[in-house]
Amino acid sequence: MKRLCTLLIMLLAMTMMLVACGSSEPEAVEEPAPEAEVAEEPETAEEPETEEPEMEEEVAEEPTGGGVAMREDIRIVVVSHGQASDPFWSVVKNGVDQAANDLGVTVEYQAPQTFDMVAMSQLIDAAVASQPDGLVVSIPDPDALSDSITAAIEAGIPVISMNSGSDVAKELGILVHVGQTEYEAGFGGGERMAAAGATNAICVNQEVGNVALDQRCQGFTDAMAESGGVVEVLAVDLADPIDSQQRIAGALTANPDIDSVLTLGPTGAAPALAALEEGGQLGEIILGTFDLSPEVLEAVRDGNMEFAIDQQQYIQGYMPIVLLTLFGENLNTIANDVVMTGPGFVTQDTAAAVIDLSAAGTR
Repeated sequence: MKRLCTLLIMLLAMTMMLVACGSSEPEAVEEPAPEAEVAEEPETAEEPETEEPEMEEEVAEEPTGGGVAMREDIRIVVVSHGQASDPFWSVVKNGVDQAANDLGVTVEYQAPQTFDMVAMSQLIDAAVASQPDGLVVSIPDPDALSDSITAAIEAGIPVISMNSGSDVAKELGILVHVGQTEYEAGFGGGERMAAAGATNAICVNQEVGNVALDQRCQGFTDAMAESGGVVEVLAVDLADPIDSQQRIAGALTANPDIDSVLTLGPTGAAPALAALEEGGQLGEIILGTFDLSPEVLEAVRDGNMEFAIDQQQYIQGYMPIVLLTLFGENLNTIANDVVMTGPGFVTQDTAAAVIDLSAAGTR
């Protein structure tokens, strides 16, 4: 019995050992679990592929500046031959300043102290050296300024001309000119003066040598000649209104046949009005002028001046800043060689509506 019990115990122990061995075999079968983890790895590898389209979208949005990253980075320099203290050019500068404010760009306005082409060319050269994103220039004397303007264009600076230079802008490689064609404006003034009865006129030029003003007088002269009239050009000093008044009065005294006067801007119109008033000829001699000022508009309204030729100089200041900003941001250009801002004619019928705007510095 003892042997039998011992045998049974040994059999039971062996059975338990076999069961234990059998339970260990399934654990070995479950080892492929790490393979399941390997199978999941491609999901992690595919994650960069899902991010790539987002990178492509960012690249597609980059070309919004046309070479200038942000609008606030755009810097434009304006160089004019007229000073901001001049009643005409103060309106131009107001247009420049308003455009800069509206668009959020930086604009620097510069001009020589007097009508000085050497000083103006030096200002353009200095502007080019500062590498602005755009340059706006008036061109009263192409011979004196063309080298400086060409240097700007060759340096890759986009240039727009305004006010004067419509006849040479395209030749110089300028993007567009903003202003009026001066000869045609003078010709229109001559036609209106002749229609009002003028036969013998003086054209008062406050900046002889300014090509734009010379063209105005030439157009006026040609239109008067077509109707049988004659014109004499009278040079006066822009910086000396008293001397200008005396010169105009002297011309009227020296030639009693003069029945009409055309001035080329408010700085010539004011001395002319004073000379006619002093001589008791206000309202008798036909008077017309280029450009607007409160004094000019009041004279037109009151019948003491036949007309004022309006070239809308506020637009001449405002529009180049808009166009250069669009060019810098989006490479936009204008198809025409000249964006015409005039001539328009303010007469007694329309003067009152423009007076308040002129007093505000926008007309």
